[in-house]
Amino acid sequence: MNQQLMRRLDAWAGKLLCLLLTLHRKVFESRQTNDPLRSILFIKLIEQGASVLAADALNRAYELVGRENVYICVFVENRPIIDLLEQLPPNNVWALRNQNIWVFALDLLRMLRKAHKLGITATVDLEFFSRGSAIIGYLTRAKRRVGLHRFTMDGPYRGDLMTHRISYNPYMHTSKTYRALVEVLAQSDEQIPINKMALPKNGALAPLFSPTVAEVAVVKGLLKERFGADLPSGPLMILNPNASDLMPLRKWPTERFLELARRLLAEYPEGLIILTGAPREAPAIERIMCELQASRVISVAGATTMSQLVTLFTLCNVLVTNDSGPAHFASMTSIQNIVLFGPETPQLYGPIDGHPEPIWAQLACSPCINALNHRLSPCNNNLCMQAITVDMVFAKVTECLSRVVAAPMRPST
Repeated sequence: MNQQLMRRLDAWAGKLLCLLLTLHRKVFESRQTNDPLRSILFIKLIEQGASVLAADALNRAYELVGRENVYICVFVENRPIIDLLEQLPPNNVWALRNQNIWVFALDLLRMLRKAHKLGITATVDLEFFSRGSAIIGYLTRAKRRVGLHRFTMDGPYRGDLMTHRISYNPYMHTSKTYRALVEVLAQSDEQIPINKMALPKNGALAPLFSPTVAEVAVVKGLLKERFGADLPSGPLMILNPNASDLMPLRKWPTERFLELARRLLAEYPEGLIILTGAPREAPAIERIMCELQASRVISVAGATTMSQLVTLFTLCNVLVTNDSGPAHFASMTSIQNIVLFGPETPQLYGPIDGHPEPIWAQLACSPCINALNHRLSPCNNNLCMQAITVDMVFAKVTECLSRVVAAPMRPST
């Protein structure tokens, strides 16, 4: 489904539905939530990288109801990272197709039927101020529904559909917000807002990904096939030039990725640059390949599964990426992870584990994408990304490479 159409539906139809369902709740629903907590359904429809940030929240849910009683609802294209994390039984992942509104509606009805049949007792809305996820949570008939509420803020309206209403803290990392959303299920719901608790001081950790010998062999074979010979002895450097089409403001200029690649090739004559990207980004990556015209540059854009992409991270020395899903996937490995931030901030959305090296120019207007504006910025020129120079990124790459072992390929265990 077109992303702009989804946003328009959420903004207009979603607002009306939230109002109508709020009226329905006030008339027909009792606020008593004394039934035992038996099962939890997470709602996280978009952004695969956020699923890594939710790992700690999922672990806390297991403690409350057991792993077999935790479920998650996602869009089908975001399921691969859920499967890779292996935190949930496959049947507990409910994937909704969204190629058009009719297919989405059909899948949603099927999902709601499952939720009703299982008697889901709690939903946890990880989409912050999305109206669509609030509506889905209400329609599950769960007696406990946890999610953000705007209270006195001039934030997005999405009715009063939550039984456990959380105030949004714009100074707390997203992974901790996710943990708080689950933690309130173990709290009394008499407080307003309900998230008046101290969270664990130790930071959340991303699950560690360990590829199998077979997965390593497949990825090494792909690299050798694309390179056309045995891999060079120097560092293996990954460039991920494109962020999600959902937020093009997060993209560092392509010409700067080109200049960075040329400088890295000159600095490391035995090194190899590997370009990555989603299948829809493959044509743009091919154009970059043509611009570089270098034998030590290969592309695997659109040629890897999620498991193979993360396996690739375990085999390489450094990654340079826009603020996007791969930055969080890389946090599950030991790769040096250089992430370029602009309209968002690493203080809220930075990788939580591994070896993150965020670069953020911190302009006065940044971050301009946040939960309170539905992540829709008025910006027409992302100077925050353009303020990140090639010199800055090149210096960070060389610094990171000076810290890693000389051998470019990590052990295949």
